[in-house]
Amino acid sequence: MGNLRAGLLGIGSMGRHHARVLREVDGVDLVAIADPGGDRFGVAHGVEVLPDVESLIAVGLDLAVVAVPTAFHEDAALKLAAAGVHTMVEKPIADTSGAGERMAAAFARAGLVGAVGHVERYNPALQEMRRRIEAGELGEVYQIATRRQGPFPARIADVGVIKDLGAHDFDLTAWVAQSEYASLSAQTTHRSGRQHEDMVVATGRLKNGVMVNHTINWLSPMKERLCVVTGERGAFVADTSTGDLTFFANGLIQTEWEAVTAFRGVSEGDITRFAFAKREPLRAEHEALRDAVLGVQNDIVTMEQGVMTLLVCEAALASAASGSSVSL
Repeated sequence: MGNLRAGLLGIGSMGRHHARVLREVDGVDLVAIADPGGDRFGVAHGVEVLPDVESLIAVGLDLAVVAVPTAFHEDAALKLAAAGVHTMVEKPIADTSGAGERMAAAFARAGLVGAVGHVERYNPALQEMRRRIEAGELGEVYQIATRRQGPFPARIADVGVIKDLGAHDFDLTAWVAQSEYASLSAQTTHRSGRQHEDMVVATGRLKNGVMVNHTINWLSPMKERLCVVTGERGAFVADTSTGDLTFFANGLIQTEWEAVTAFRGVSEGDITRFAFAKREPLRAEHEALRDAVLGVQNDIVTMEQGVMTLLVCEAALASAASGSSVSL
């Protein structure tokens, strides 16, 4: 069997990285690129830049990656599904959960792989943390807290910080805990003069009882990408910007300080920063897509899962608008 023929729709700020990785993945050939805006980052490297998804499909593809603005995801995905092309769309899956549901249904009916580019799931720090939690190293999980903040990215124009950055944290939280959201309460603000929110604080609970908290914004001069999982044996801290994972263990040494011993909590223990292989998340994501298309194994973020994450985003927006907690 020859290499899979891949097409890429959109070579903007994110699409240019997909173009690079698609050329690096074994068993995949990038044979076609489409972007009505042309090749402003110079990533085509001799491949003709086509004008639209229809011309992309006409080349003959096994799989496609959609990296156009969110509002155009549904139209492109439905056309690719109708043409029998396995597809991964960038996150969020669509601009509304209804659109996402139509996309997921179309790929399911056609028996095609439909994936969503929630690349943080492939971050080595989160992969290692999830493995260790599954192995019982943390014991019972109590709380997951994330912080994702930094300067405003000029490339984002069609969604607010919840659907752009928040989608990462909502997805990775449910994935790490292996449980869906049960409820969410959120507050937002608009400080940058745009119609969409640029800051959100959200708190809630997963269906398995784990408490969650998210601090997300585009208004911070420093970039932060942290996920802290606290449990009965300590806390894991994953820094997804560096791929580092640190474990803060509960202390086992008894203290003789009477004022402290009266507190029935935990004390500081050993701190361990783990060493493990760190692969580029985007490359791991594309390899998972390739393997799913080949039927080797299925480790993708499915469109159905993408819809669940978008429903959490919509719940956060609804909670901020109403001032009330929203049940999912």
